[in-house]
Amino acid sequence: MLDEYLAVGEIVKPQGLRGELKIKPLTDNPDRFFALTRIRLLDEMRALHCLRVHDGFVYARLEGVYSRETAEDLRNTLLYIHRDDAVVLPKHTDFICDLVGCQAVDTEGVSHGVLAEVLQPGGVDVYVFRSEKGELLVPALKRAVLEVDVQEKRILLDANVLRETAVLS
Repeated sequence: MLDEYLAVGEIVKPQGLRGELKIKPLTDNPDRFFALTRIRLLDEMRALHCLRVHDGFVYARLEGVYSRETAEDLRNTLLYIHRDDAVVLPKHTDFICDLVGCQAVDTEGVSHGVLAEVLQPGGVDVYVFRSEKGELLVPALKRAVLEVDVQEKRILLDANVLRETAVLS
């Protein structure tokens, strides 16, 4: 079962004296915040008004937050949207939050642990699987990652390609 809400940002700190918030976006396109009007925060929906995006951060006003002190109380708080309000992803693409927690098995039936993290260093994402054996880093290439089923929390990896490209740490 997929989560009903998706985290889209984290409040980093207050900005200024009147409750403006500096938000670290958890999305690859911070400009999406301009289209958001409602956000879930601490189990309640609130109005959100994005003021600007600068240096990769979102600066916004949030309903009920009108002072620096109130904004400070929200430091490190996650902001969520309902899954129905999320952007439509291209076919065969999943949200990272849905991938995390998937069990990895290769074509030879060997388990490689659970996807713990997705690194995004540039050209190709890197999946970090953790097990009692350690960490396995796998480039997110179509030839390496054969199947992803986020509903069943399962990822099928090509054993031959793993021998060529994966890094065990």
